[in-house]
Amino acid sequence: MWTRRLVMTALAATFAGAGVGLQPAHAQDKFPSRAMKLVVPFPAGGPTDVVARHFAAALGRELGQDVIVENKVGAGGAIGAADVARSTPDGYTIIFGTASTHALHNLVAKTQQYDSLKDFAPIALIGEAPLVFVATPKLTGTLPEVLAQGKSKPGTMSYGSPGHGTFMHLAAERLKQMADNPDIAHVAYRGSAPAMNDLVAGQIGLMVDTIATALPQHRTGAARILALAADKRSALASDIPTVNEAMGVQGFSAALWNVVAVPAATPADVVARLNSAAVRIVSDPDFIAKLAQIGVEAAKPTTPAEARAFIAAEREKWKPIVEKAGIVLN
Repeated sequence: MWTRRLVMTALAATFAGAGVGLQPAHAQDKFPSRAMKLVVPFPAGGPTDVVARHFAAALGRELGQDVIVENKVGAGGAIGAADVARSTPDGYTIIFGTASTHALHNLVAKTQQYDSLKDFAPIALIGEAPLVFVATPKLTGTLPEVLAQGKSKPGTMSYGSPGHGTFMHLAAERLKQMADNPDIAHVAYRGSAPAMNDLVAGQIGLMVDTIATALPQHRTGAARILALAADKRSALASDIPTVNEAMGVQGFSAALWNVVAVPAATPADVVARLNSAAVRIVSDPDFIAKLAQIGVEAAKPTTPAEARAFIAAEREKWKPIVEKAGIVLN
């Protein structure tokens, strides 16, 4: 009896020393084995935060772990993104990135805190919210007619955006360049709300916003949505034409999009695990419906490689717009 116990004890000690143990080693390392953090680089309660919290709840259900949302704001989202880029590459810290953090930062920032392609491993695209061009009711006519007024009366028209170097600013500059640069001055606000207030009051003629934010003012007649910067009309307001339709062009689109990503050195199997969960989430009718209620269209399922290619294409798409407009952020 004692001899048998001694032999079994010796074998157990040998196995433990060799890293074998009584349970498979991978059982202890299975990802995820603890709570995860989703960093939102914009304030709580904002449009990005709302989408991120829907995603975090769905991701937690998919992976069977808590996903804690942390708002880390500043520098147009760059502070939160840089923090994730420098975090431990184990998949437990994820950035809820945007067009601002993963396309514009490396185009407009004079001092760049990270490279969105080199310092991150994209997981998947999550959704997008097309932008709209909105006019004060004091301006009559269609989008091309309003732009023509800017040409015929130099210095009399201005447009507002949530800030210098924001995606809305770039979208308006792209429209101006396409329309042969009508003389419409840019007024940078601290957020969309004050810009909308001035638009309704007639202090500015135009502004750029998301359709969900601008639609209530449009429906009451306090403002007029002239066109949607998307490939197709929105189900939220099918009567509003796209820029392509209004201007008789092709390929004009501008949307605030979201991507989830982890630090570049994150193991490939962890990225794949997160991607599988994200694909199931964006394909879920309930998630799609929740995003649609706030004017966001859930993304089509994407692989990590497809998400990376999308980010690279967006950077190339907006680079000449930034350079021609001379937009630089200190």
